[in-house]
Amino acid sequence: MRAAAAAAAASTSATSTLARSLQARASSTHDATFRLPDGRALGYAEYGSPRGLPLFVLHGFPSSRLEAGPLDSIGQRKGIRIISLDRPGFGLSTPQPGRTMTDFAWDMAAFARAMNIRRFAVAGFSGGGPYALACAHVLPRQTVGAVGMFASGPPWAAGAEMMSRPRRVMRWMAVHWPWGLRVLLDAVMGTLRWVSQTQFVKRKTEEWLVAQDEKKDSGELAKLDQGEHVEDESGEGEKENKESKTVSERREILFRIVDEPFAQGAAATVEEAALLSAPEWGFRLEDVEYAPAVRIWHGTDDTNAPIAAIRYLADKVPHAVLTELAGKTHYTVYPYIEKALDELAEDFKRGG
Repeated sequence: MRAAAAAAAASTSATSTLARSLQARASSTHDATFRLPDGRALGYAEYGSPRGLPLFVLHGFPSSRLEAGPLDSIGQRKGIRIISLDRPGFGLSTPQPGRTMTDFAWDMAAFARAMNIRRFAVAGFSGGGPYALACAHVLPRQTVGAVGMFASGPPWAAGAEMMSRPRRVMRWMAVHWPWGLRVLLDAVMGTLRWVSQTQFVKRKTEEWLVAQDEKKDSGELAKLDQGEHVEDESGEGEKENKESKTVSERREILFRIVDEPFAQGAAATVEEAALLSAPEWGFRLEDVEYAPAVRIWHGTDDTNAPIAAIRYLADKVPHAVLTELAGKTHYTVYPYIEKALDELAEDFKRGG
């Protein structure tokens, strides 16, 4: 009995510590929470123009609402109100064991109603892509004004053999040994948190950030020397933001973006790994009747989500429009996000 009481006290203490941690994070500008009708907390952040076109950005896997931060300057310039939600168990959102992709679509709809957002666009990035498609499938057409999937997670129905071996292994573990995968991921994140606070890693990360800035600047100068037009892919706001923050502040932001998905442990990551790699996403691709278009942008050299699987998706979804980005990978498509958001905004305005 004494052991049981001690275990219960330890569990209560751990829960209280987690609650205090979540409460502290929820006090900052981009760390807000919304109470859903069933009592669960939904973490969210807002970027861009507060009175602009409402766009729900659905984060990748594993990630959180903080992933949309780099879109802030684009949203301000384009007049887009960017709203980024944590899916259950990630960041600030309450876990929801046994959830489906369409469950999250209804969570988003409840949030929109409470915020008096009658009509909105949806853009899913990477692992958020299938969730954007779920929104297109179940939410009313008069509510969802535009839908986009950017470097989306692929449908495993296209063929598991298309996926990389590490992803097949992760799927097997998520389905057949979920507790083992959770323990493994928690251990990895614990190690990363410790390593990230060492002076060596802090210094190397700052050197990498400086090198990335210099690489981008030198590339733009080379284009100018050759008389080429340099398109502002990052936006003036992003450049000013870099200048206003020290390298150490940017390093801490980077570390937090990586850590935030695991703020409540790895259980949500394991559950979502199984959801994203399931033979079906809770609905048939052929049944997504959203019109006039579900827009898809994808790199032809993406190894995380093979283009062949995305072509399969585009063929199955009745009104899909696939834009292939030649030679681009999962991680080099960022410069095309602004063009994609322009297309979504045009769809939204035409549908209004």
